[in-house]
Amino acid sequence: MMKRLFVVFATVCLALSAAAQPQSPEMVKFLKDFPQRAGFNTHSYEFLPVQDTPAPQGYEAFYIEHYGRHGSRSEWGGATYAMVRDALRNAKEAGVELTPAGDSLLREASYIFDHYDGMDGRLTPRGVREHAQLAQRMYNRFPGVFQNGSKKIRAVSSMTPRVIVSMNGFTAQLRAIQPDLNIDLDTGERFMEYIARAENDTIIARTGKALAERSGGNRRELPDSVTVFKNLFKDPAAGRQFVRNAYFFQYSIFATARVAEAFDINDNLFRYLPFDVVYRLHENIFLSAYLNQCNSELNGHLRMPRSKELVDVLVAQADKVVKGESDRAADLTFGHDWPFLGLASYLGLEGIGDRLSVDDAAAHWMASWNCPFAANLQMIFYRSKNAADPVLVKFLVNERETPLKYVKPYTGIYYNWEDVKTFLETRLDHLDL
Repeated sequence: MMKRLFVVFATVCLALSAAAQPQSPEMVKFLKDFPQRAGFNTHSYEFLPVQDTPAPQGYEAFYIEHYGRHGSRSEWGGATYAMVRDALRNAKEAGVELTPAGDSLLREASYIFDHYDGMDGRLTPRGVREHAQLAQRMYNRFPGVFQNGSKKIRAVSSMTPRVIVSMNGFTAQLRAIQPDLNIDLDTGERFMEYIARAENDTIIARTGKALAERSGGNRRELPDSVTVFKNLFKDPAAGRQFVRNAYFFQYSIFATARVAEAFDINDNLFRYLPFDVVYRLHENIFLSAYLNQCNSELNGHLRMPRSKELVDVLVAQADKVVKGESDRAADLTFGHDWPFLGLASYLGLEGIGDRLSVDDAAAHWMASWNCPFAANLQMIFYRSKNAADPVLVKFLVNERETPLKYVKPYTGIYYNWEDVKTFLETRLDHLDL
């Protein structure tokens, strides 16, 4: 645990040293519109209204290929929650009066720590509800897939408990809606090999070097750190005596805030920190993820090959249904955030899979829209009443219709499945796209 905390602390110091980097107006607006988005991959799923572009005349949805990340969970390293709780509680017990904000943060940090209960990465009740709601929305949106087909569904997950429970939450809701569905569940080491594959040490090292160079390698004091103590303690100097490390204390507030939604605290806990601090920590976390997992200019040539097996499995499953070799209504795969990002980038999905430089990603890659808890990819397949017409597919990223950047659409947001397969067959030869 101490080694993990040291790595986190070193990363935080590096992130906060990048004072010379300007803030992106686009990202500032994105965060201020909904401050909880600063959590990035610990931001709970936003159930936004969705709209479907009408399918071409004569076409109906008949099959769904899906990859979903697990739902909201606890974070790792309860020491961050404990640091916030203990600093405030110890100060209060010693007679240092807290401000109303300090009392509020003490209650919230204590609640999160108690419900974390020493279990890293544990799916919370909210995480189960997210998947049940996603299943309900999928069913409501494409009822014909489930009502008119074979009613056979196969669901496979990684071996991680939070993913298995997410899969159960999703499929249980489908069964509750339509009890005659025939759903097979599975998990195991072979599936884990491709469902959960992410970056490797080489990629991590290259990302670390790039971020260090971007920051100039300088350690600087946190901006406006005095304000944090003024916000929490009526006597800031007295309160400061109960905080051993100002850097890590503020990071711990950030860490507590970014997981609060998972515990059904819908209030904005980032308000306890200056916006500049929130912005920098958010940027470092998501930028590291983008460089490690996506088709970035820096690492795309190394990262994308690691997604090939997952893509190949999903394509093969879908193609069997298209060719009439399988009668499944849906193949549901449940996994993790980093493989999800690699998958979406390999497919070349607009926005999430954009090939960007470090600075362009920092300014424009909308992190928590791309990879929140319960992030999901849905490939919806359509068949025409005219057997001579091609099978079409459209792609939904977090339920939103999303274009492929490098495949010409058949019409609108719909793609000829054969064109998609042709692109994917040579994808590794064109990673500079």
